[in-house]
Amino acid sequence: MTEPYPVTHFGLLRHAMTEWNSERRIQGQTDTPLSPEGERQAGHWGERLKKYPWNRILVSDARRAVETAARINAALEIPMNRDSRLREQDWGEWTGKTLSRIKRESPLLLAELERAGWNFCPPGGEDRLSVLDRSLKAIAGACEKWGGERILVIAHEGVIKCLLYSLQGRRFLPEEPRLIRPRTLHWLIHDEQGLRIESMNADPLR
Repeated sequence: MTEPYPVTHFGLLRHAMTEWNSERRIQGQTDTPLSPEGERQAGHWGERLKKYPWNRILVSDARRAVETAARINAALEIPMNRDSRLREQDWGEWTGKTLSRIKRESPLLLAELERAGWNFCPPGGEDRLSVLDRSLKAIAGACEKWGGERILVIAHEGVIKCLLYSLQGRRFLPEEPRLIRPRTLHWLIHDEQGLRIESMNADPLR
């Protein structure tokens, strides 16, 4: 008799607030810390997330993600594993700038890149297809190592968008309606049918 295929659940959560978030500056792969408000958020989220039967946390190795995970894990007390493949998109020369500044300085280039959808790639940075590829590999690796578990994934907006938009068949174009609400938990499931979305914006974490 064959063993049943392990069903693995992933809860996707963006890291808590940083000062750069407050200033609307693009962080990319810069190692920014949480702000005092972000520290408060993450501690609160830990208490909220205790209602789920988590087995482990899988987290980007960026400082803001690791700090978020550590504060959440003060409440959950479960194994925590880092994966560099869950880092935010590299924004190259635009890292540290606000979107409004980029619109002022490079309006034509920004408009052209936004129309590129999945091929959007900031100057000297990384395209979205590369982010999707490494993010999917991180999820696949987790399924191989910890199949059947319920895993909290703490990552970045770009990573979470790439995963959800891909599974939704999005083209990543500006005219598409907004899909993700901030500070919410999104659920993926992996079973014999592969990876798919279980629910989005499922649990507002204020």
